[in-house]
Amino acid sequence: MSAPEKINVLWFLPTHGDSRYLGTQEGGRGVDLPYLQQVARAADNLGYYGVLLPTGRSCEDSWVVASSLITSTERLKFLVAVRPGLQSPTLAARMTATLDRLSNGRLLINVVTGGDPKENGGDGLFLSHADRYAVTDEFLDIYSRLLRGETVEHEGPHFRIEDGRLLFPPHQEGGPPLYFGGSSDVGIKVAAKRIDKYLTWGEPPEQVRQKIETVREAAAREGREVSFGIRLHVIARETTAEAWQAADRLISRLDDATIAQAQSVFSRLDSVGQARMSALHGGRRDKLEISPNLWAGVGLVRGGAGTALVGDPAIIAERIDEYRRIGCDSFILSGYPHLEEAYSFGELVLPLLPTAHPTRAVGGASNMGPFGETIAGSYRPATR
Repeated sequence: MSAPEKINVLWFLPTHGDSRYLGTQEGGRGVDLPYLQQVARAADNLGYYGVLLPTGRSCEDSWVVASSLITSTERLKFLVAVRPGLQSPTLAARMTATLDRLSNGRLLINVVTGGDPKENGGDGLFLSHADRYAVTDEFLDIYSRLLRGETVEHEGPHFRIEDGRLLFPPHQEGGPPLYFGGSSDVGIKVAAKRIDKYLTWGEPPEQVRQKIETVREAAAREGREVSFGIRLHVIARETTAEAWQAADRLISRLDDATIAQAQSVFSRLDSVGQARMSALHGGRRDKLEISPNLWAGVGLVRGGAGTALVGDPAIIAERIDEYRRIGCDSFILSGYPHLEEAYSFGELVLPLLPTAHPTRAVGGASNMGPFGETIAGSYRPATR
């Protein structure tokens, strides 16, 4: 299959808090609505396709946050999680249809099964890894049928539905597209049957290529096609040296005890994807560039996506294009702090990418007003 010609670039809303330094409260930035509005408006104005909202007990609720930001943005899409096992498929379908209508079709759905048994227990979910994916499969069958406008009668191992239907359909015909990440065999099987876009965390390109081939073959056996996206952090600066200095600063407050504590938590998870992330660095600081310009320092203390593209605009654009050439058409990015890094990447790198969505022109267009820095108060700089 040929590589996608165009890509979608999404940003991230840090509903669990933000920081200049990982693994410390120093420089911590709390979550409140004005700050989330700043990040969302920046992403909207810069021309990002959408934003991912994380889910879990360490985060503010993604549905409430997305709902609160609809009127603060114009084009931005919101990638919000449904949680099989924690929600009924009919309730999730109603929530989906409502937010999709209220946002005029700016909703994307992230299907999250949950990979932390301790957190799952706190939510009343006591299922094995395999059983969670079995629930997800059955959930998505019901959920997708409802969003397509069907009346559902269903009796299965996990759900019984009588006269299930939506009175108010979603804005997007058939419902918003479904995003999903799962690296285990059972996760890939669910993706092949039910999902529109398969997501991977930022592993080295060859590992991503192998995963894409595996998922593509599994989908073909189901008579389906899926598209692919990747979740990465970015550290973009005008020079590569500055970018690596920023990467070093990001983990400059980390001590060995904090890293060991984080790695201990990650080791209890039953997520195959998390195990693959942790294996990239092994909890060690001395081998963090795991592929050219791909840095695993974030994963020393952050679960989930743990790698960042580090470099100058041209280098980061080339690394992104490398993932595009192996099949990724969606890039879900983040950086610390998220407001400032949204601008750094949005102004330095985003204009270099073959995006399928319009982005803000930076520095190229002439205009009739004194925008930008004026000289001596009345003269504009010469166009270069």
